[in-house]
Amino acid sequence: MDITNTLTTPTATAKTADTVQNPDGILGKDDFLKLLLIEMQYQDPTDPMDTEKILTQTSQLASLEAASNTNEALEKLANSLGTSQNMGAIAAIGKTADLGNDDIRLDESGSTQFDLYLPEPLQQGTFTITDVNGNVVKTIGLEDMGSGVHRFEWDGTDDRGNRVDSAIYHGSVTYTTPEGAAAHSRVGVYPIESVRFDGGEAYFKLGNSYVPLAQIEEIY
Repeated sequence: MDITNTLTTPTATAKTADTVQNPDGILGKDDFLKLLLIEMQYQDPTDPMDTEKILTQTSQLASLEAASNTNEALEKLANSLGTSQNMGAIAAIGKTADLGNDDIRLDESGSTQFDLYLPEPLQQGTFTITDVNGNVVKTIGLEDMGSGVHRFEWDGTDDRGNRVDSAIYHGSVTYTTPEGAAAHSRVGVYPIESVRFDGGEAYFKLGNSYVPLAQIEEIY
């Protein structure tokens, strides 16, 4: 007797109609075992199931059990890996992230804002904006700034007051510390202040923006 045709007699149907329920319409390993036991209970005594069918159905039950255990183990592994990745992201707080570029994007609005990180205090320095060919477009004098992330706004004009084209420019600063030491920094290098998780992905707070890990070239 095949399992898919179980409970075909009126008596068996009447006895199990109120007790065998499966609202989700999905057969699990426990349902499979119940059907096998019911099939054996209501088999025809004059024509019992042969040994080969019992072994085949038992083998099917074992395979279903193994598949269920494998799926459960994979789910636990995925959760464990996700937790490990989250902990690794949190451990990066306080370290420095490098985006691998010093881009300043100037769009059609004619002005833009960007962040600059100073690892130590600045006594005097010059912030330089260059185009893609390395030509100096704008220089900005800086004095007496503390260490940390500073927000700048560029109005999109060059040193002569002319408005430049919308494009990607590059920004860096050379300066001296209060102790007289020479120092250098550039746009695109920031300390990691915090981590936010959204949809299972980690976003790192660099300056005033949250950046996904895929956009970070190096963490040190």
